Amino acid sequence: MKGIPENPKAWLYTVAKNRAKDQFKRKDLFKEKIIPYLIYDQPLIAELHLNFEEHHLNDSLLQMMFTICNPILNIEAKLSLGLRVLCGFSIDEIATALLTNKSTINKRLVRAKKKLRDHNIKIEFPNEQDIIRRQDDVLLLLYLLFNEGYFSNSTSTKIRKDLCYEAMRLTHLLTQNKKTNTPETNALIALFCFHTSRFEARTDEEGNQILYKNQNKEKWNFELIEKGELYLFYSKSKGGLSRYHLEALIAFWHTRTEIDEKEKWKKILFLYDKLIAIENSPITILNRTFALAKVKGKKIAIKDAKKIDLKGNHLYHSLLADLYHEINTTQEIVHLKKAIALATNENDKLVLEKKLKEAIQ
Repeated sequence: MKGIPENPKAWLYTVAKNRAKDQFKRKDLFKEKIIPYLIYDQPLIAELHLNFEEHHLNDSLLQMMFTICNPILNIEAKLSLGLRVLCGFSIDEIATALLTNKSTINKRLVRAKKKLRDHNIKIEFPNEQDIIRRQDDVLLLLYLLFNEGYFSNSTSTKIRKDLCYEAMRLTHLLTQNKKTNTPETNALIALFCFHTSRFEARTDEEGNQILYKNQNKEKWNFELIEKGELYLFYSKSKGGLSRYHLEALIAFWHTRTEIDEKEKWKKILFLYDKLIAIENSPITILNRTFALAKVKGKKIAIKDAKKIDLKGNHLYHSLLADLYHEINTTQEIVHLKKAIALATNENDKLVLEKKLKEAIQ
C-alpha cells in the first residue's frame, strides 16, 4: 500500500482489529484475556495472531502509530490524528483529551491529513533511529488513549474498558521489543497496571462511580498491582524520572493499604511537586491541590485552587466544592452547580447532583 488510505480508520480496523475487537467486548475479558498476559507472562501475540519479532515490529496498529508520529507533523497534529485514526475517538473526545474545542481539532485534522498526502507518507515503520525519536509521541498517544478510557468525560459510561485494554495491549507490545522496551515504556505500563487494578472497585453494579475513599479494597486486583510493581522496577533509569515514572509512583501509593493515610498523602504531594517541575499542566496542578488539602488542610488548598486556570472544567469546580465542604456551604453549592452544568459524563453528573442534594439539605 502506498500513502495514507482514503479511509484509514476503516482500513486499520479491517486489517488489524477484527479478531481483537470481539475479544475486547467480552464481559470477563479483563480477567480472561488481559491479566493472564501481564501477570503470568503468557504470550499475548500468540493469542491475537500478531507477529512481533524482535527485529521487526509489524503489528498494523503500531505501524500506523509510528507513521502518524512522523516529524513533519507538529505534536498537536500527531495527537489529534492519532486519537482519531488509531483509536476511533470522536471530535468531542479529542477536544476533551487535549483541552481544546471541536473547531480547533477539525482544522488540525484537515491540515495533518493534507501534509501526509502531500509528502506521500507510507504506512511503514521508520528506521531504528527514527523509532527512538518518535517513541515519546507514541507513548503520549497511548497515555491519552488510556486516560480517556479510565476517566471518560464524553460518554455515559464512566470507564471505557475497551480503550484501556487497547492502550495496555499496545504498550505491552512495545515492551516485547528491545528497541522500544525503554524505561518510559515500562513506567507507562506500570501506571496502567496500578489503575486497572482498581477497575472493579470504581463502579457499583449499576455503573455508578464509587469515589476512591469509599472503594472496597477487597475488590482490588493485587496480582495486577504486583505486576505494576515489577514493571516499575524494570523502569529504573539512570536518565532520571519521566512524567510516566512519577505518575506511576503516585498511582502506586494509591494502592498502598498498609501505610498511614497522612504519610501516604505526604509522599503523593512530594511526587506531584516533582511532576509539576516537568509537566506543569492545569490538570496536574489540580490533582496536586487535592493532595495538598490532605496534607495541609482545605483552607490552604483553596488559596492554591483559585490560581488554577480551569474555570471551564467541571473537575475544577468539583474540587472546589469538596474543599468548601463543611467550611462554606454557600460556596460549595455554587461550585457544585457549575460542575454539574459543565460535566459531560452522566455518571459524573449523578455523583455531583447527589452531593448538591446533600449540601442543600
